[in-house]
Amino acid sequence: MSMVQSSMKDPKAITGKTVLVWLFAFFGVIFAANGIFIYLALGSFPGVVEDRPYEAGQAYNEEIAAARIQAELDWQVSGEVVQTAEGTGRLVVTAADADGTPLYGVEVHALLRHPAREASDIEAFLNADGGGRYTADLEKVPAGNWTLILEIEEGGARKFKSENRIFLKE
Repeated sequence: MSMVQSSMKDPKAITGKTVLVWLFAFFGVIFAANGIFIYLALGSFPGVVEDRPYEAGQAYNEEIAAARIQAELDWQVSGEVVQTAEGTGRLVVTAADADGTPLYGVEVHALLRHPAREASDIEAFLNADGGGRYTADLEKVPAGNWTLILEIEEGGARKFKSENRIFLKE
């Protein structure tokens, strides 16, 4: 009996080259996914919350004092964004004092701040519409989460400030 040796290799054998290719492929996918995530993260939020953090920290005590004065005034202020079918909107703010008397002779400033893209922020100065109601027409208001920042000035001094999260539907 003679033994015949086969010169054919087992096609399913795991060789060093196969392991190396799978290793490079695995880590290549990981690095590509991480690169995409880093690119998208830096593109949507640069990481800057405050342009001048030191100055903002120094003004913190002034903000606390202004909040105390605002609480003593007890003004009743509400704001809403009314959307139209064309994608535009109208910002309506109603302001009254502690007794419910409409506020007259004040300047109302609003900022719709996008939580991730500063370039999308919408700024508006509102016009008196009578009865303590102030309005502004907004050109383009995309749907999504926004922060509505309202500031009311009287006699050149800020008397009221509020920040409220709102959600605009499509």
